[in-house]
Amino acid sequence: MTAVLTERQKKWFATVQANFEKNTGKPLAAWVEIMKTCPETAPRAQAAWLKAEYGVGQNHAAHILDACSPKDGMGWDEPEALRAALWKDPASLAILEAVERIAASDATVISGQRKGYTSFSRAVQFAATRPLKGGRALLGLKLEADASPRLSPSVRRESWSERLAAIVELDGPDQVDAEIARLFALAAERG
Repeated sequence: MTAVLTERQKKWFATVQANFEKNTGKPLAAWVEIMKTCPETAPRAQAAWLKAEYGVGQNHAAHILDACSPKDGMGWDEPEALRAALWKDPASLAILEAVERIAASDATVISGQRKGYTSFSRAVQFAATRPLKGGRALLGLKLEADASPRLSPSVRRESWSERLAAIVELDGPDQVDAEIARLFALAAERG
C-alpha cells in the first residue's frame, strides 16, 4: 500500500498532459494567462468558469488550475502532508487507520492521498474515505447500497469517483468491523 497512483492512473495522467494542447487548442502557459482574468477565486468555481467560458472539461481544468497554484502548496507528490492536513482530528484519523489496516491485508490495494479524501484502488478506485465533523468519517464503496443494511446510496456528490455509489458513516474505529472488511473486499474484487 505504498504507491500513490496505480499504473493505470499514471498512464491516464501522462495522456492528459501529453495531449493537453491538442485537446484544448492552447498551450498550458496560455491557459495560465487566461486564468488571470477569471473572476472566480474558489477552485470549483474556477473550473466551472473554464467550462462555461471555454468548454474546458473537468480533467483539463484540473490540470490548468494545478499549473496556476502556488508551488509552495501541497500536491499529490506530498501524500503525508496532504494526509496530515486532512485528517487533523484524532478520532477521524483513528477511523482512517482502521480502514487502512483492512486495506493492508490485501497487497494489491494501493492507497492514494488526495486533498479531500484518501482513496483505495487496484486498477481503478473502489473505495475512498474522508473525515466528517465530530470525529467521524465517511466511507464510499464501489457497491450498490443493497449489498448490506449498513450501506446507504450516495446522494451527495462527493469529490471522489462517481462509481462509489454506496456510503457508510463511521462513528468510531470499532465500527470498522468484519462487515466493513467484507464490504471493502467485495468492492475491491468488483473494482
